[in-house]
Amino acid sequence: MSYASIKLDHAALRKLDRAAVRTLEKTAEAVHTEIVQAQVIPFDQGHLQNDSTFVDTAKSERGEVDIVSSTPYARRLYHHPEYNFSHEENPNAKAHWFEDWEEGGAQEDFAQKAFAKLYKQEAGI
Repeated sequence: MSYASIKLDHAALRKLDRAAVRTLEKTAEAVHTEIVQAQVIPFDQGHLQNDSTFVDTAKSERGEVDIVSSTPYARRLYHHPEYNFSHEENPNAKAHWFEDWEEGGAQEDFAQKAFAKLYKQEAGI
């Protein structure tokens, strides 16, 4: 019985790993952009949507990114659909504004599709 020898190209593997990290960060930015464009975040003066919701890439090397809404009132607005949200600036404003992009939501496959497309570009494949 003969055995095949496999030689790994470690430089190429590192390049693909770096591309995956960059793609993860870009995918999170794309989801963030989609959420803003969908006009689902409650909007009064724009702080929650424009200044205080951002992509945190601090853990991207470990395969994790977060879209953070950092205002003190974000949690209260997010978890209370009974509030009467103004629809003047964002006609689709609501609580649970991430839900369309979560499992079971109308846009649940958006992140996967964006990652696949962006990874091909980043990795050059």
